Amino acid sequence: MISPELNFNLFTSDLSHYFKNQVKVGLFGSGVGLSVVLGFSAAYACYYLISVAKKPILIAGGKKFHQFLREKCPVVSETYYPTFWCWESRVQTLLRPFVTAKPLVNYRNELITAPDGGQISLDWFDNDDSESHPDQSTRPTVLLLPGLTGTSRESYILHMVQQSRDLGYRCVVFNNRGVSGEKLLTPRTYCAANTEDLEVVIEHVQQTIDKAPLMAAGVSMGGMMLANYLGRKGSEVRLKGVVVFSAGWDVFECTASLEKPLDRFLFNSYLTSCLQASVDRHRTILEKKYDIDHVMKAKTIREFDERFTSVMFGYPSNDDYYRDASPIHKIKSVQVPMLCLNAADDVFSPNHAFPVEAVKQNPNVALLITCHGGHIGFLEGLWPRQSTYMDRVFRQFTKAMFENGSGLDDLH
Repeated sequence: MISPELNFNLFTSDLSHYFKNQVKVGLFGSGVGLSVVLGFSAAYACYYLISVAKKPILIAGGKKFHQFLREKCPVVSETYYPTFWCWESRVQTLLRPFVTAKPLVNYRNELITAPDGGQISLDWFDNDDSESHPDQSTRPTVLLLPGLTGTSRESYILHMVQQSRDLGYRCVVFNNRGVSGEKLLTPRTYCAANTEDLEVVIEHVQQTIDKAPLMAAGVSMGGMMLANYLGRKGSEVRLKGVVVFSAGWDVFECTASLEKPLDRFLFNSYLTSCLQASVDRHRTILEKKYDIDHVMKAKTIREFDERFTSVMFGYPSNDDYYRDASPIHKIKSVQVPMLCLNAADDVFSPNHAFPVEAVKQNPNVALLITCHGGHIGFLEGLWPRQSTYMDRVFRQFTKAMFENGSGLDDLH
């Protein structure tokens, strides 16, 4: 594999060659133009290497887990080189869905019934062509949880499925109720605080493939739900390991960050409209219990949660819901190895709310912080279509846990 350092050196060499051959020499008949361009390029390269490209910070509650990650997941020690032309957090966040490729994945859909009569959609990638794990009964399996309005078709989910396929693993994607085309059979959707559906899914998957080791990976709200589940269940959890990407740790701080003028314009309003569109698709059954017209007038995620989410799940107030949905309060109770990746510039999850102190107190948890990467961005390379830093973290950690995770059995 070509190192990021070598890639960057090749890029700067090619860039210099390009300017020498393509840029017209002479500004008003002199070589000033070329000098200006080369000077600017050199200055930008220096700024990028000094201020942008940095090694991530790894925080772990115990020496054993810290050492395990250093040895088995070298990506946690490598300098992260964000794509040089889009390293800013908002640009990374906005561009990822458009510039990254969407690998072709053929799923097998399964609808399971929840205790309240609702249905949950699971998309299985069985990977029956796996050469490294031909026995489907023992094939390592990864449960994937998408973000707030995401499904199994999101590019970041497809990339994790692709990484798992290359390693010979099986995947199953947990689609939240009503988001992937299936009908709502009961007037209930989902939220980050309520883990009942996740518990049903994990129990179903483990019963279906009871001899196969199972891990889980959650992205954004999926990561929050997963972390909340681990904190609530503690030692009852039978997952081999968990990896969480771009989770919002304190919902109060996350919401406040997204209400700043620019971020409200770029992200908050759009996500609110996506949530409203999902509600409107199921208006017929939801309006039996909720004032959908009032919900459709919400302008922000906070207003949507006040009018819909907190009401649906029976919280006395929206503040009570936000407090319960914040994983930062449950980190101390996590009893399985959990690696969390966050970017310090993520406007969805501000870095001052990262659970640094809580992580330091739990030997089962590690927090990996990059300077850049945005929200589910982590783009790297000159043209970041095939793989991201997040993909590499996922690949190395899942492989390390499935193949060497037994060495972490006595962390707690």
